[in-house]
Amino acid sequence: MKAITYRSYGGPDVLEYGEVPEPKLGADQVLVRVRASSVNPVDWKIQAGYLDSAMDAVFPVIPGWDVAGVVERVGIGITEFEPGYEVIGYVREDMVSRGTFAEYVAAPVRTLARKPRNLTFEQAAGLPLAGLTAYQALTRALDVQPGETVLVHAAAGGVGSLAVQIAVALGARVIGTAGEQNHDFLRSLGAEPVRYGEGLAARVRALAPEGVDAVLDLIGGEALQASPALLGPGGRLASAAEPTVLGLGGRFVFVRPDAADLAALTDLAEIGRLKVEVAATFPLRRAADAQRLNAEGHTRGKVVVTVP
Repeated sequence: MKAITYRSYGGPDVLEYGEVPEPKLGADQVLVRVRASSVNPVDWKIQAGYLDSAMDAVFPVIPGWDVAGVVERVGIGITEFEPGYEVIGYVREDMVSRGTFAEYVAAPVRTLARKPRNLTFEQAAGLPLAGLTAYQALTRALDVQPGETVLVHAAAGGVGSLAVQIAVALGARVIGTAGEQNHDFLRSLGAEPVRYGEGLAARVRALAPEGVDAVLDLIGGEALQASPALLGPGGRLASAAEPTVLGLGGRFVFVRPDAADLAALTDLAEIGRLKVEVAATFPLRRAADAQRLNAEGHTRGKVVVTVP
C-alpha cells in the first residue's frame, strides 16, 4: 500500500511517499481503507523528536492519528462494525509507528465510531483528535455547565472552533480570542470574539466584569499566563497547549481515544450542532506541504490529507 513514512526525526523534508506492507489485522482491530486524515500539531512535534522522552517511536513511522474511511475487514473479535461501514477514528496506540497517513490502517476498535452521515470524509477526518480534545476538556477537565461563561483561547483554530460549538451545545456563553479576520467566523459559531494582543484582559473583562467560569487555553504563552486573573470565583482553567498550566492551578489536557466520546461528537454533528471547518486539503503524496501549512499556525480550521 502507499503511505507516508519517516525514518528519522526531523521536519517535513524527512517525509517519504512510497510502498509499505499492508498492516496485519489483530483480533480486536478493524482494517480501515483511509479516505482522509488530518494534520495536528502533535504530528510534527513527535516527528521533530520533541516528545521522544515520553513516547517510543518504532521506525519507519507512519504519521497521523486521525482517520475517516470505510471498513475493509474486521478482526475475529469485532461485532461493532462490518465491511462497508463508514467510520472515524483517533487511532493512537501506546507507541508511535502505525499511523493514518496511508491507504489502510489497522485501528483498535476502541478508537473508532460511526462517521457522521452529514459530513464529507474530508470534514469527518478533522473531527476525531481536535473534537475529542475539545469535548474532553470541556466536559471533564472544566465540567462546563449550562449558563456558565467560557473563554476559549485560539477559538478559530482546529480545536478552538470545535470547542466553541461544543460549549454552545452545552448551554454555555462563549467568548473566543482570535485575530480580527476571524471574528465574523466566530460569531457564526455562536461566540463573542475578542482580539489577541495588548489589552486582552481588559477586553475580556468588558464582556465578563465578574470573571468567566472557565478558560480553555489552546495557544499557551501570554494568553495562558493572563488567564487566572480572568476567572471569577470558583473558576476553572485548562490547557491543551502547555503543561505549565499545572503551576497556575489548572489542568493539562492530553486527549485519550474514547469510542463513546467520538459517538457523542457524531451525534452533535448529525443534529447540526457541530461542523468542521476545512482550511485546505492535500493529496497523500503532498503530506509534507500539509504539515508545513499546519505548522505556520494561522489556519482557520483543519488541514486535511486525502487518500485516493
